[in-house]
Amino acid sequence: MIFTKCGLLWDERNRLAQARRVLQPQSIRAECEASLRRLGLERIDLYQIHWPDEIGTPVEDSWAELGRLVEQGKIRMAGVSNFDVELLERCEALRHVESLQPPFSLIRRDAGGSEIPWCAEHNTGVICYSPMQLGLLTEGFSAGRMATLAKEDWRRRAPEFQEPHLSRNLKLRDALHPIAQRHGTTVAAVAVAWTLAWPGVSGTIVGARSPEQVDGWIGAASLELSPADLEEVSSAIVRTRAGAGPTRPQLQRMQQQA
Repeated sequence: MIFTKCGLLWDERNRLAQARRVLQPQSIRAECEASLRRLGLERIDLYQIHWPDEIGTPVEDSWAELGRLVEQGKIRMAGVSNFDVELLERCEALRHVESLQPPFSLIRRDAGGSEIPWCAEHNTGVICYSPMQLGLLTEGFSAGRMATLAKEDWRRRAPEFQEPHLSRNLKLRDALHPIAQRHGTTVAAVAVAWTLAWPGVSGTIVGARSPEQVDGWIGAASLELSPADLEEVSSAIVRTRAGAGPTRPQLQRMQQQA
């Protein structure tokens, strides 16, 4: 299955410059054709809008173009990323939104109270990204490592990596150790499995720079957190005051697991 995105345009003269978020229909089509050529494909399985448009293009125009790409067989399914409920509703009024890719982790939980429930209600798949919050929710990160990050590392400017958030986030990470030990797994696997426990979540995107990092989270695919585990995580979130958003999946889902 091949998934890719559209909607970010880079300055070819300065590839380090911030990409523009452009969703003009002609731009979407050109990007799709270019992706098909580069990938050597006749059709992309899932084509997603990367970010909302920033130049004033109505989302209805952008979404209609993805619908035309589906009708023409260039893409199989169309989805979006980083859309709020209002934008999802506007798209759904034209044609079904088949997937949403939101940021979602134990630290960044906002989507659990808005976009993810909307997707569950509308049968829209959810593919979360950054479930380990850029490494914060792994055993390998520490305040000491933060001090050694390169000056150009953008995490130095990210709010989650600044005090008082950093200390709270690391305390939450540490609170996952007992759960990981009970299941014979890692903190990273628990963090990823927590996102998968939410009703409506289809999958989650994880990354690694080494085989050892893959070993650290691969067990999340088969890890089932119990209602007691989820309650322990919820209590740790409240206690540490880390992040923002709902602290636990819907009770109905937890009872079904029990």
